[in-house]
Amino acid sequence: MRRVLACLSIFAACALAAESPAPFSTASPGPALPAGWRVLTLPRVTPAAVELVDDGGTTVLRVASHAAAGTAAHALDLDPAAHPRLAWRWKVENVVAHADLARKDGDDFAARVYVFFDVRPSELPWKERVKFELARLVHGSGLPVAGLCYVWDNRHAVGSIAPNPYAPHIRTFVLESGAKEAGRWVGETRDLAADFRAAFPERAAAVPRITGIAAGNDTDQTGERAVAWFGDFRVEGGG
Repeated sequence: MRRVLACLSIFAACALAAESPAPFSTASPGPALPAGWRVLTLPRVTPAAVELVDDGGTTVLRVASHAAAGTAAHALDLDPAAHPRLAWRWKVENVVAHADLARKDGDDFAARVYVFFDVRPSELPWKERVKFELARLVHGSGLPVAGLCYVWDNRHAVGSIAPNPYAPHIRTFVLESGAKEAGRWVGETRDLAADFRAAFPERAAAVPRITGIAAGNDTDQTGERAVAWFGDFRVEGGG
């Protein structure tokens, strides 16, 4: 739960939200991220190495975790009816061998991409609402409620959708699975409105605004090592 809440809390701290994430490719390699991106760390968890690196002449985001966790986050303000697709490319060095998205002690991934939505706490079931309001006392009133988490998994089938074991209002989507494509760039394009409806069918009638994204990886549960690279994130219109 700490990892999810730390990702969520970034949006309470961001004064300005953009309609599109700042690109990595126009920045120089090094620890400084483009304007709008912030590195997140977790209390009592070893921070991952989060930095921009050169990959074949293009600057990309690199996150390396060894019994650690790291995320870069960017606040957004998007109407999903006008901006329904998020596109990016990613690459991993390896998968997290002993991870298992169904268990709290296995909640590690070689790569993750979060997308958060503006859902009101009053829309949550009572027990979830109580947990969330307690979290807001600690992490601030700007915490988003609902989100999608796209992952590069180690064992589950591509297309699997599951609740996060720490935060049921976060849904995990398996986009890539296994080490077959490790070391290669893989492109993704997601219809955010369609994915939100698939994750939360009870809210299908009205997809809320998108409030931010976050990218990174984590191995603090399993103690393993993982390295992920992320290219530019692009918001694309529906057409």
